[in-house]
Amino acid sequence: MDIQELRKLEIKKRVNKGYMWALFTAVLWALWYVPGTIIWAIPPFDAMWYDLALPDYSNATTATMMCAVLITAFNALTVIIALLVWNGVLGKFGEIKRTLKELHPCSKWFFAASMFGGPVAILGAFMAIGFIGPAFGAVSALLYPVAGSILAYFWYGEKISKRAAIGIFVIIIGGVTIFGGGIMAELGTGSVAWLGYVGGLMCALGWGIEGAIAGKGLDIAEPDVGITIRFLGENIIWWLIIIPIVALAGYPIVEYAIAALNPLSILVLSFAGISFGYCYVAWYKSFPLVGVARGQGVANLYAIFVVMFLYLFLAQVPAWTILVGGALCVLGSFVMISEETGEMESLRGE
Repeated sequence: MDIQELRKLEIKKRVNKGYMWALFTAVLWALWYVPGTIIWAIPPFDAMWYDLALPDYSNATTATMMCAVLITAFNALTVIIALLVWNGVLGKFGEIKRTLKELHPCSKWFFAASMFGGPVAILGAFMAIGFIGPAFGAVSALLYPVAGSILAYFWYGEKISKRAAIGIFVIIIGGVTIFGGGIMAELGTGSVAWLGYVGGLMCALGWGIEGAIAGKGLDIAEPDVGITIRFLGENIIWWLIIIPIVALAGYPIVEYAIAALNPLSILVLSFAGISFGYCYVAWYKSFPLVGVARGQGVANLYAIFVVMFLYLFLAQVPAWTILVGGALCVLGSFVMISEETGEMESLRGE
């Protein structure tokens, strides 16, 4: 076997490993939507919504937003616990400390990723679930490879082939199908559910931008360490900045946070933290191997699994516009990742 054949074999192994991690991302991401939906009906979050919405439900919008904020904050907390366990098993606490102390530019990228991933993308996901429903909340994020691919291309020259560009176009058509009819109907009736569509767009933009930022940081950091620093940043944002601001604004969010420390909510939140934490580990591991665009494209297959899981665990069937739009987004992802392995020898442009 000559040098050229060995190089092609090594590239194929790298690509296959990257696609494997991205597929793990899809499965675990889809699982996360099950506890992410159930938690709304678990004490104290159910009581929190009714207490803030009463007496005449005129404050239903505020109640839903406050619940989404607190659930997102707890999601970040359980994820960082799962990631610390993961890094402890791998023996990487020393690497985390070294990265925080010595690689300040790298840490800067992951803290930036935490801002777009947490208060934008993940909060948007819970807003979409709370205002519209879990099926829309899941499928609305399918546009995120578009934002991630374009930003990675213009920012640090990650390649977008003609086939990937066609896939992006198909995903955009799918996104228009998902959002278009629904949001026009909501605006026409004056319903506040349009905030759910805003949350869906927050998902797409937030996760897309986070992926591009993380791709930059992963040039000089390990994925396991990078994702832990990213969620450390998100916990600082939620528990040291946003939650105190909400409390100072007069909302009893701290009391409900303490009440959430009960066995049932801890169990559901732990399931969410484990599935989402290890989903993120797999997501970050895929980027250095196949690039942001392809890693996000394969992870987009979570839509298939989330429809299955929501039907199996919660007996929910999405609306036809969500199914058609989701199918188009998945088709676009398949187009994006169907390149020949040889075209992926270099992930960046010259």
